[in-house]
Amino acid sequence: MNLLRKREAVSSFEILIGTGAIALALDQATKAVVVQTLDPDRPVRVIKGILYWTLQRNPGAAFGIFQRAPVLFTVLAISIAAGILFLSRRPHDRVTAVALGLVLGGALGNLADRLFRPPGPFRGRVIDFIDFRVWPTFNIADAAVVAGALLLALQSLRTKSP
Repeated sequence: MNLLRKREAVSSFEILIGTGAIALALDQATKAVVVQTLDPDRPVRVIKGILYWTLQRNPGAAFGIFQRAPVLFTVLAISIAAGILFLSRRPHDRVTAVALGLVLGGALGNLADRLFRPPGPFRGRVIDFIDFRVWPTFNIADAAVVAGALLLALQSLRTKSP
């Protein structure tokens, strides 16, 4: 008997957790760089007329809406993360696992800001910096949530039975 068995295929749970961890790490790493290097009053042009790095501290939801309800979004992010972790106990296909991992990582990225950034727990401001000037400023966590949600929608259309 071979004591060194080949590892079986990666489980959907491992894909979900790995994708979530990568999204969370990228989000937090970029935010750390942005906070250390950007001045809130001085956007940095990356591609003239298209892309700028603009440091903003957002107390509201995505795209700066509902700025007077930061506690609500903290609780919502906790609920989303818990729901995804609960659902992840069931096997999923790889695309769904990646999509849920993106949503999980994004939710946790913005949740970390709300818990650990000023003005304090549950009211912390989310760091946004990706600025296309024709769209509200956002971050990697926001992009991960949107990409994950779109992937889930596409996957549900693809797997829907007639």
